[in-house]
Amino acid sequence: MADSLVETHALTRYYGPQPALLDCTLSLPPGEVFGLLGPNGSGKTTLVRLLLGFLKPTSGTARIQGRDTWRDAVEVHRLVGYLPGEARLYRRMTGRALLSFFCRLRQQNPASALALAQQWRVELDRPAGTLSTGMRQKLALALALSAPVPLLILDEPTSNLDPSAREQVLALVQEARARGQTVLFSSHVLEEVERSCDRVAILREGRLVHLQGIAELRRQHRIQARLTGPLPPVPPALAGGLTVHAQDHSVTLETASELACLLSWLATLPMTEVRIEPVGLRAVYEQFHGVEPSHRGEPA
Repeated sequence: MADSLVETHALTRYYGPQPALLDCTLSLPPGEVFGLLGPNGSGKTTLVRLLLGFLKPTSGTARIQGRDTWRDAVEVHRLVGYLPGEARLYRRMTGRALLSFFCRLRQQNPASALALAQQWRVELDRPAGTLSTGMRQKLALALALSAPVPLLILDEPTSNLDPSAREQVLALVQEARARGQTVLFSSHVLEEVERSCDRVAILREGRLVHLQGIAELRRQHRIQARLTGPLPPVPPALAGGLTVHAQDHSVTLETASELACLLSWLATLPMTEVRIEPVGLRAVYEQFHGVEPSHRGEPA
């Protein structure tokens, strides 16, 4: 993709004989919110560290605005606002001093970061080490989300936040998108990913196993029916994009196509019950991992 902000090609990283990330090829345009899903050990953290230039690829490439993330790491860091999964802040510095210090490092006026922290009622004149986990998360978020950079990488951004702050963070992600910033959003909260992202990638054992647009996902439906006889052949005009699972007289159909024609055909079949439901991101995730991601951390 010629206008991509982030591009990886066959990106691979081994730790000894074990691949942590294998042949990952992605392209993220400006102004996209991109969800990254997978359990611990799936390769998410390795991918983020490769994008940030913290790790050298074993093979393949990663580029941000055309710059190699390993060779041009210093330049790349100027292009990225990063929220790590566990923000480590200087515990003896006050919140105000921390935000001012880090903003000066990247030659940014601290006013927007300070305003965001004040909006979240962070006690800026207390040492960071005396703040709750949730308040420290808000400090780190204020720093990351206020960065005037083309790419934001947010690892579990709503972790440890109360419901009101979670909503504010998700709204700020959409504001960043509207400004043309790209947001790479890693989370275990599937509902937030489905609601906020334009596309989603699922990793498993270091491999990219699924990549899909959320708009396409929302068109997918599952139809479960119980027939009084065997399922006849699906008409060719309806077969495109249709997945059929039949066992005895029970049938499950999944489709991303227009439902009306499929339902009209089903209505001609003898059946005792039918149920229609959207597929949803959780069902897609569980196809690859079988279990739900962990729940949110408790707000602090």
